[in-house]
Amino acid sequence: MKLVNDAGELRKIARDLRVDILKMLAASGSGHTGGSLSAIDILTALYFGRMNHGPNIPKDADRDIFVLSKGHGAPALYAVLANCGYFDKSHLGTLRQLNSMLSGHPYSPSTPGVEVSTGSLGQGLSMANGIAMALRLDKRKGTVFCMMGDGETQEGQIWEAAMTASHQKLDNIVGILDNNGLQIDGWVRDVKGIEPIGDKWRAFGWDVIEIDGHDMPAILSGIDKAVAVKGKPCLIWAHTVKGKGVSFMENKASFHGLTPTQDELAKALVELSTT
Repeated sequence: MKLVNDAGELRKIARDLRVDILKMLAASGSGHTGGSLSAIDILTALYFGRMNHGPNIPKDADRDIFVLSKGHGAPALYAVLANCGYFDKSHLGTLRQLNSMLSGHPYSPSTPGVEVSTGSLGQGLSMANGIAMALRLDKRKGTVFCMMGDGETQEGQIWEAAMTASHQKLDNIVGILDNNGLQIDGWVRDVKGIEPIGDKWRAFGWDVIEIDGHDMPAILSGIDKAVAVKGKPCLIWAHTVKGKGVSFMENKASFHGLTPTQDELAKALVELSTT
């Protein structure tokens, strides 16, 4: 797949993907809006700007692999995959419908481009570790990118996996923390605080790169730096905003698992058309 290196063009792609996300969620009436919007700039940078992948090389042994550990953010991944050509965009309107290829959480047997079935929070990094170890054993070149939610890192398995990646010196794995500060029950700091984030990951043997998860040049630079780290795994600690791009959704825990009404969709599309 031909990659884009222009930050302005990538920002435009991300804006269009936000439109796709909102439309599919409004049509479904079920799904997760806030976390999909917080993650989409990073996914855009990965799939359109940096990752070695494509629908014409779905099983290329040296491809880069993406694991969406925060599986409820599936609408963002589906929008990206459709626009990368893995399947026709008409399928986006079938999200969560019976017999649709687009389940509420990523399901690899039914959705082209989905590498791993996810959704049980806390498990994605362990699976990413296994893939990274297999790639190293087979002397493959690909990097494994694993996106986690910040509330998800309240799960103990994340830290077992973090310790394993460090112990195995998995420098072909890049963790990405979508740190939007909110989970379904409210602010992460109130439910179960996860600070100090950087110090914790470094204590577990990871390199840490802190970025603004909506600043496209910063995202691209962060990915490049993370991939270049040798001898240890690397975490991209991305500060993001829940519901980013739609003013009345931003920093609202209520939009964690709510979809826009038709009126809200219309209002959101107007906002996005002017950005």
